[in-house]
Amino acid sequence: MSRYWSPIVRSLTPYVPGEQPKLDKLIKLNTNEHPYGPSPRALTAIRAAADDSLRLYPDPNADKLKAVLAQRHKLTPAQIFVGNGSDEVLAHAFLALLKQDDPLWFPDITYSFYPVYCGLYEIAYETIPLAEDYSLKPGDYMPAAGRRAGAIIFANPNAPTGRLLALADVERIVASNPDAVVLVDEAYVDFGGESAIPLVERYPNLLVVQTFSKSRSLAGLRVGFAVGHPDLIEALERVKNSFNSYPLDRLALAGAVASVEDEAYFRDSCERVISSRSRLAEKLAKLGFEVLPSVANFVFARHPRHDAAGLAAALRERAIIVRHFRAPRIDQFLRITIGTDAQCDALLAALGEILA
Repeated sequence: MSRYWSPIVRSLTPYVPGEQPKLDKLIKLNTNEHPYGPSPRALTAIRAAADDSLRLYPDPNADKLKAVLAQRHKLTPAQIFVGNGSDEVLAHAFLALLKQDDPLWFPDITYSFYPVYCGLYEIAYETIPLAEDYSLKPGDYMPAAGRRAGAIIFANPNAPTGRLLALADVERIVASNPDAVVLVDEAYVDFGGESAIPLVERYPNLLVVQTFSKSRSLAGLRVGFAVGHPDLIEALERVKNSFNSYPLDRLALAGAVASVEDEAYFRDSCERVISSRSRLAEKLAKLGFEVLPSVANFVFARHPRHDAAGLAAALRERAIIVRHFRAPRIDQFLRITIGTDAQCDALLAALGEILA
């Protein structure tokens, strides 16, 4: 450790992103990237924005992007916040809204960035175990005598399990905690889930965060957004403008706006992933895998007779990369991103060889 590090840096355990290997003919199913490209309209808009205007700062308020998002979700721009990927939006939310006197609650198995943000911002937190079937139990998020949350965050669908909490149960958690912000992280909701965004009009304590990285196939552009009551959005803006007043560049703004405007392409590409997910889950089950019900662009699967780390290593030898988490309760699972049908077939063929 460097003697120049601050005490908080010394204490951090940073998030480890999915591997991005640079290998030829690699089938990359480890980071939940969309198997199909962005909207052609988005690509055209990005190319058009790559002109002399790049010498100028971008719109610090991202007004046009907020406007199209507000129109799509039947809200007002004052209810929209945008940032440099949903990770930055979450980071601002942790500081602006989730850092309270009482501990933050989130599941014991979830997006592993949450405890990292807690460490960075010195937020006390409590993890709440998922059920035996890896589902989130709404009853565990109810306040009781002597026990209340400072705030609550959970991913829906959950990561890395892919399991979905029904919208009625999401509303139950939000309604039962009126004095706490409830953040629903919907990075994967477009692959078959029902968004909680319509609830923000009724619940001023609800913040919903989404990303353009998954369902809109723009992970390389880094665009995320939050939806909530204007008071929550103002808190995020105050933090954003204390860090970086220009989080989205001109290319990102142009591409994101065009992507939102191309609804037909968005819907079609999501449906293709959903279809491939069903097909892959069925074929994995025929190979003996237990596959959790997924409403994400990945599946979470384990084999009762084969070690997950060994399977991941054997697949890697065949130039196929999947994600293995060395964490309690899930160390025998593999998280497999939904690729093209050809990529999924290559994965299945490799697993057939390994399991034989």
